[in-house]
Order: sequence, then C-alpha cells, then structure tokens
Amino acid sequence: MRKFGLIGYPLGHSFSKKYFSEKFEKEGITDAQFDLYEIEDIALFPALLDKHFDLIGLSVTIPYKEKVIPFLDELDEACRQIGAVNCIRIRNGSLKGFNTDYIGFKLSLKNWLGAERPAALVLGTGGASKAVRQALEDLDIEYKMVSRSSEGMTNCINYQELNVDGSVLSHHQLIINTTPLGTFPNTETMPDINPEFITRKHKVYDLVYNPEKTFLMRSLEARGAIVKNGLEMLILQAEAAWKIWN
Repeated sequence: MRKFGLIGYPLGHSFSKKYFSEKFEKEGITDAQFDLYEIEDIALFPALLDKHFDLIGLSVTIPYKEKVIPFLDELDEACRQIGAVNCIRIRNGSLKGFNTDYIGFKLSLKNWLGAERPAALVLGTGGASKAVRQALEDLDIEYKMVSRSSEGMTNCINYQELNVDGSVLSHHQLIINTTPLGTFPNTETMPDINPEFITRKHKVYDLVYNPEKTFLMRSLEARGAIVKNGLEMLILQAEAAWKIWN
C-alpha cells in the first residue's frame, strides 16, 4: 500500500483527504491511501516519519509551509526561490520539497484573468503568499503586500495605510487573500479592507475555499467586484502533487 498524507495544525475539515479518497475510488486506484497527520509542533515531524516509515508523499499546510524546510534534504529550485513548501516527496529516506501552490495558483489566475494584468494587492505575508508573489512576478503583474504590520518590510503597507483613502485600491484592482481569515468555522471574519473603496472594476481571488463564498467575497461582491475562491487552485495543486509523488 502506497501511503500519502497531510501535515498541519489544526487540520479540521481537510480538502486533501476528501479529494484524494474520491480520486482513488473514481480512478480505481486500490494500492494507495491518504491520511491526516495533525501535529501541534513541527518538532514532532521526525517522530511522525519514524512512526510512518512507509510514507512516500506528504502535503503541507498552515502553519508549516516554511517551518518544515530545515527538516528536508533537498528543495526543488523553484521552491527554493519561493521559500515555502507544500509538497514533500520521500524516496529511500530522502525528503525533497516542492511548491505546487505556485503551480496551481499561477495556472488558475492566468485562466481567470485572460490577457488582463491588473496591479494586485496580496493580503497576508505567510507561506501561501510567497507562492502567490512568485506567480505574480512570473506573470508580470505589479503587486503590493498588505500586512497587519509592515515595519521593516519592502513593498508592503499595513491595513491602516490601505484604508486611509481610496487611492491604493483604485490603482490595485486585483485583490488576493492569502490569509486564513473567513475559513470555516470562523466564517464571519475577513481582512480589514474597506468595501466602500471597491468598484465593479475589482477582482477578488480568495485562496480560502471553505465556505464556497467567504465573507470577504460576499462583502466585496456586494460592491460590484468579481470574485473567485481557491477551489480550482487546490485541485490543480493536488494534481501537481500527485504527479510529483508518482
């Protein structure tokens, strides 16, 4: 039996387990299983590997996309540039990190935008944002980061600066949420962005996929924005991970 899984904390309602279980059943794959490995601290990762020595592939989610890197033997070159890992291939005890978030997001965004290349605001500065930033750079999309605190960070503003007037949002008409705000069960939360500055020219891509339409998406859609959740990105990155593992 080929064993795959997901590490993170907390895991709760995992897309990955449901997706791969359904994939195995639909495609008649009988020699594979996908399990959840919830670990409270990344320091527990080596013990997990010792216990489940027959693992050959892992997905990585919040909050370990950056913290897992010191435990790996090798990084894919693109992954090294991004600085975050969401996919690990295990061969003969050697662990190699990849970033399929980048692959999934870039393809999904390109399909959604078509020929448009609007300037973007990336909400959040965690592991997911690193893959998003690399994809934006490779698509020649101008962007600015938004964080609760922008002190000491380049190309980054805080939410107070974002909301002081409508000028920043007027220039940046693509908004990408890489934070977990709005994820089930805390569905009535969103990044601190003023909907009054949103127009019909704005597009909002929320990496959150549960619920299907987040509070951020609903709030900005009410002002005329076109919105999209992260489900397509998740499917694309999961399929990319499956190819890497196999």
